[in-house]
Amino acid sequence: MLTFTLRRLLLAIPTLLVISLVIFLLVDLAPGSPMSEIPLTVPPEVRQKMIEALGADQPVFVRYLLWLRQFFWVEPAYLIDGWFGTTWSEGEQRILSWQSRSPVFTIIGQRIPQTLIVIGTAYLVGILIALPIGIYSAYRQYSLFDQGGTLFAMIGFSVPTFFSGTLFIIIFAVWLGWFPTKYDTQLVVNDWNSFLEQMRQMALPVMTLGLANAAAISRYMRSSMLDNMTMDYVRTARAKGMTERTVVLKHVLRNSLIPVVTVIALGIPSIFGGAIITENLFGVNGIGAALIGAIHASDLPMVQTLAFIFAVLIVLFNLIADILYGLLDPRIRYD
Repeated sequence: MLTFTLRRLLLAIPTLLVISLVIFLLVDLAPGSPMSEIPLTVPPEVRQKMIEALGADQPVFVRYLLWLRQFFWVEPAYLIDGWFGTTWSEGEQRILSWQSRSPVFTIIGQRIPQTLIVIGTAYLVGILIALPIGIYSAYRQYSLFDQGGTLFAMIGFSVPTFFSGTLFIIIFAVWLGWFPTKYDTQLVVNDWNSFLEQMRQMALPVMTLGLANAAAISRYMRSSMLDNMTMDYVRTARAKGMTERTVVLKHVLRNSLIPVVTVIALGIPSIFGGAIITENLFGVNGIGAALIGAIHASDLPMVQTLAFIFAVLIVLFNLIADILYGLLDPRIRYD
């Protein structure tokens, strides 16, 4: 197992380098540029210095290396005192704020807690709901519970998050007044009352994302359970006199979790990547909102970095899923 893990980690290095180059080229060579959004009031000599500072006048390979450097540091702010000598208007600050921002990882570090709390909780809730539904639906195939689980999954699949989120706001926030419509990112949890308030404001985004996550995972769980329940080893276990509980939970469930682990593991990077629509709908100041802001401001380094981090997480959790296969199925060996 250790040899396999080290081999996969070494293989991941050139893989991620190729992915980073593809991401950089797709964004960098796309139409549009941050330079095109600079206000016309910027003096030509300052515009030239900005181009040089961004490396926009350099070859593509040099710009790629400059972008890789963005992961660790950013040059000191050059759009403020000393170069212009005047205070920027609010609109100009909004357009050019990314030029004098903190390092990329600093911004991500500021946003990731909100994303992990809300999106992570929603993903966990979705898993906890989906697994029992999928297991019992397969065990009681075509029963009333199975039909209800199928209806639940179809609703989760077919209804987009922007519609279900808006519907939840109308029902639970506007009509019933149970939950707030917007997420207060300034809330500090330091006592029981603030904890309850945090739970209240998390309820709607968690419900919105949990519905979509649970729908997908429950279908995978049900399908995998049905495939394994017809296997010869299940009939053999029953013929040996094992209880139905032991057969289902110890034998069928363990083998059925192997493909489901892949789905869950590959879905975990979406927690760190944020939920763009849901975060903007409920005002969660997370990674998804940062990505939207970077796109609006033509902050190419931030867009490229977030896309690359998402790719790194996919490679990492794909490796974790492969390792878990060996733990779930003793027949799988990597060494």
